[in-house]
Amino acid sequence: MTTTKNIPDYYLITEAADLEDLARALQSEAVIAVDTESNSLYAYHERVCLLQFSTLEADYLVDPLALEDLSPLAPLFKDAAVEKVFHAAEYDLLCIKRDFEFECVHLFDTMLAARILGRHEFGLGAMLETEFGVHLDKRQQRANWGERPLPQHLLDYARLDTHYLIALRNRLEAELQERGLWELAQEDFARLCALSAPENGRNGTNARTPDCWRISGSHDLTPQQAAVLQELCRYRDQVARHLDRPLFKVLNDHTLLAIAATAPRNLEELSQLPGMSPAQVRRHGRQLLQMVQQGLKAEPLYPPRAVRPDDNYLRRLEALRNWRKRLATRLRVPSDVVLPRELMLALADGGPSTFEQLSVILRHSPWRLQHFGQQILDAIRPWAKDKA
Repeated sequence: MTTTKNIPDYYLITEAADLEDLARALQSEAVIAVDTESNSLYAYHERVCLLQFSTLEADYLVDPLALEDLSPLAPLFKDAAVEKVFHAAEYDLLCIKRDFEFECVHLFDTMLAARILGRHEFGLGAMLETEFGVHLDKRQQRANWGERPLPQHLLDYARLDTHYLIALRNRLEAELQERGLWELAQEDFARLCALSAPENGRNGTNARTPDCWRISGSHDLTPQQAAVLQELCRYRDQVARHLDRPLFKVLNDHTLLAIAATAPRNLEELSQLPGMSPAQVRRHGRQLLQMVQQGLKAEPLYPPRAVRPDDNYLRRLEALRNWRKRLATRLRVPSDVVLPRELMLALADGGPSTFEQLSVILRHSPWRLQHFGQQILDAIRPWAKDKA
């Protein structure tokens, strides 16, 4: 990994007074870089375990596990005068909304900018190596960020995640401006800020409900096997919640699916299934067999029925998919840069036949309305709801 020998020391913020000083200092900046680290691989309800900030002069690491209240940072994230630079902002934004109720305005996403520019490599490690000759060991992303004290190598890694972001942002902005894509990028950055937080906060409210249909392959089971799988999911969720561990570290999906499909009658049969090591059999064997019996006695479980969209909706959707794919190929960018999925679905649902109707759906996407509006109308005109 890149050495930090020639980079000034970072500041580790663990005291409330220092956090207030930092919040005031950052609000005097025009641009700051931001990142977060969470413990999703080590906890039932993940939480943000570290926030990183960088200016052109310094790097700061804020420890939310040592601080009871991060609200001094809330005005910073809502301050439109301060641009917040992220790389792959969506996950970070969802996490800080969920954990701290921070609302973010005015951001720049370096990964999204790279995709808009049609770059083939847009991971942070690859981009920093290309632009600055900096090599990051991204394996540290999978570390346990909830452990305390954090080892020095993790602190060094965390500060490097934001240290170069402002310089990277400046290079990307110059290219976006040169290619006439700055307004499009701003449009997509603004849409990121409107993301909603997930409803499974670590405080126990809005707790997730075990759902066997989220497991890949569950729809291939018989209704009675699905009932068994649901009982197994409930058991796994209960254990994971008690141990504060992620579900997959209790029993993985593949193992639950195999148990539901075979309905083992004893520990010997259970031990033959994938993922059921001797330790897992000792730890969970009897309870799993009990769940199998409960599922076999339960009412058969059928998958939820999706409402089939009408034929014209499906035709509009297919027309939009084909149009954006052709244009994306010509522009040498991913298809969702031309038309993000949520906009495509809204257009297929709305079925506009006039520019006025289209402008309502694309009211937050003025660049796309101006540059692609007529093409969109032409693509779906034969199946518009009210043909002009």
